Amino acid sequence: MKKQTAGRDALGSFAPKFAELNDDILFGEVWSREDKLSLRDRSIITVTALIAKGIFDNSLKHHITNAKNNGVSAEEMAEIITHLAFYVGWPNAWAAFSLAKEIYAE
Repeated sequence: MKKQTAGRDALGSFAPKFAELNDDILFGEVWSREDKLSLRDRSIITVTALIAKGIFDNSLKHHITNAKNNGVSAEEMAEIITHLAFYVGWPNAWAAFSLAKEIYAE
């Protein structure tokens, strides 16, 4: 897995401990446990959690892009979001589809 520096890049001087935890623990230790869950599965779980919580900012955009890069096809992402609509809300699905459509068009 590629070393993550997004935390340090965005918040390193303002919130150095948070940036360290983001890059070294969350992405460095948790996401790197590919023997427990694949990156693809982690991506699906993370996208699901963000949509369920109604988080439609750059976090979701980043994680949908990660899902795409980790092998989740456009058809699978559409099915994931359709399935989620019945559990997390129709408006959440609509919002997620807007981002996913943009990302998979790239």
